[in-house]
Amino acid sequence: MATYDPFRDLDRLASSLFDTRRGPRRMPMDLYRDGDHYVLSADLPGIDPGSVDIDVDGQLLTIRAERTLAEGDGVKWITREREAASFLRQLNLGQGIDTDGIAATYSNGVLTVTIPVSERAKPRKVQVVADSAAPTVRAHESIQVHESNEEPQPIEQ
Repeated sequence: MATYDPFRDLDRLASSLFDTRRGPRRMPMDLYRDGDHYVLSADLPGIDPGSVDIDVDGQLLTIRAERTLAEGDGVKWITREREAASFLRQLNLGQGIDTDGIAATYSNGVLTVTIPVSERAKPRKVQVVADSAAPTVRAHESIQVHESNEEPQPIEQ
């Protein structure tokens, strides 16, 4: 059973009064490339998946989420350390991303966003085809004759 600690409650009250982070909080995330797509994993524990909003505007990916807590009528709280909060994260996707193919899933408190690389940004090989019927290109040096000594001289460019 939890015991009442007035100093802990006083510390929590002071922290809430002087906490300057009342705006949206950042969510911790990992980002890596796996073949032809990027994978973003963000921790969002206790989030209702319906509150997660992912927008793509040009090359800017924005993730927003809300955590709400049940109030519980007639409930006598012993301790309440979890807070309702807003989360926000923005990423510049850069060029070479297929923004139409972005997909997201939420499982066990982790949001996973899959960001595919566009076809034109994928590495590719260009095949060189030898054509025996094509004319052979030969290079030769242009020369110019000077009147003074009548010997050919290379033209400088």
